[in-house]
Amino acid sequence: MSKVPIAVAYGDGIGPEIMSACLHILNEAGAQIEPRVIEIGEKVYLQGYTAGITPEALQVIRETKVFYKAPITTPQGGGFKSLNVTTRKLFNLFANVRPCVSYHPFVETKYPNLDVVIVRENEEDLYAGIEHRQTTEVYQVLKLITRPGTERIIRYAFEYARAYGRKKVTCMTKDNIMKLTDGLFHKIFDEIGAEYPEIQKEHWIIDIGTAKLADTPEQFDVVVTLNLYGDILSDMVAQIAGSVGLAGSANIGPSVAMFEAIHGSAPRRAGQNLANPSGLLHAGIMMLVHIGQPEVAERIHNAWLRTIEEGYHTYDIFREGISREKVGTKEFAQAVVRYLGQEPQQLRPVRYTQEGGPAKVLTIPPYQRNAPPKKELIGVDIFVHWVPGRPEELAQKIQSAIPSQLKLTMISNRGTVVWPQTLEETFLVDHWRTRLLSATGQPISHDLVIEALRAYQRVGLDFVKTEHLYVFDGVEGFSRGQGE
Repeated sequence: MSKVPIAVAYGDGIGPEIMSACLHILNEAGAQIEPRVIEIGEKVYLQGYTAGITPEALQVIRETKVFYKAPITTPQGGGFKSLNVTTRKLFNLFANVRPCVSYHPFVETKYPNLDVVIVRENEEDLYAGIEHRQTTEVYQVLKLITRPGTERIIRYAFEYARAYGRKKVTCMTKDNIMKLTDGLFHKIFDEIGAEYPEIQKEHWIIDIGTAKLADTPEQFDVVVTLNLYGDILSDMVAQIAGSVGLAGSANIGPSVAMFEAIHGSAPRRAGQNLANPSGLLHAGIMMLVHIGQPEVAERIHNAWLRTIEEGYHTYDIFREGISREKVGTKEFAQAVVRYLGQEPQQLRPVRYTQEGGPAKVLTIPPYQRNAPPKKELIGVDIFVHWVPGRPEELAQKIQSAIPSQLKLTMISNRGTVVWPQTLEETFLVDHWRTRLLSATGQPISHDLVIEALRAYQRVGLDFVKTEHLYVFDGVEGFSRGQGE
């Protein structure tokens, strides 16, 4: 077999130690890979690259299409963008897959039967990173959820479940509050789930779903969710399984994939030969399956399980009476190498090579756009920076100036309606949403919106943002105010 080129980044903090340990194991196990080392992280940030990666390194990832990445450190202070988010979005790595498994009784856990895979949408949601300061008191971040992005992550979750023999897929959202964005995610889950009748399907509201997952994780199998929720859930599940230091992560796109541990660079542990390389090693195992070397992946994974059984544990999972020896990063890797070719005796052996096993790459069909709905503009939300006074004062200013084709129907403050009805107890800040709708019920023009903005300017109102109010095939494409 010819060697597969992969981009390798040693990272920061404990990164160089654990990457060296993992590459040693992969090489000893017979992995046919050709590492092409790239520089990322803190040094690159400090050279003036705000995303922590150079154009040359990005080109290596484009050429190899496989990126094996150790943790990095992002410098403190403003102006530095997340390298992970940048890489995921540049290379369309839409699916973040994080398997979390307990290794009872060898790694301490309250959940001996935990075996959950978190499939997290990887590019959208609040992680789009679109933030603005709009007034003295108010900052904003935009939550973006798209139909194409949602369709492919949910279909990926079902395809993953089918390929790996999983029985159930659970969707988690907060669509009782965010009825449009999270509501779309839930709606598409129901639509796509109907195409997989052999797989159980369920939906949980994220707060109680998280509580349930933390309490009885054995009731879950594959969980698919939005970006922020998935980030939090996967760390939580990895920790209750035994340690976040054990969990690996795959970031999958149509042509490029990135593999990494889910933990950070832990600079306080750097250079001490203490760090557990298991999370990055599990990511490497996922990488080997992805590039078509499942035999090597299986060999390494079973040797790792045997190492855990035999009690060679790094400091983070060491327990008196269970562990045989507290070992460092290098010694742990050497123990895994010693057990290559052996299988665990109590833990369940892993099988990647069985006939009918999972495909190395799950194929998701391209997004098919339907005929667009009829889209009509019926109003506008104009957000203003106005020093807190009484809402009726603001309403009078607006009503005295706006064109007759528009009517002021609502004013809200932090989402809560404060005009035409209000309570003295409601706390107010300097950021107001003022809703203008067509006075006749008929669609309006963009020119009329511009005329409204000029009217606000004439009466001294500082408008900081607008949101057009559309209906799509007669269905409102905007939310009501709280209390409206």
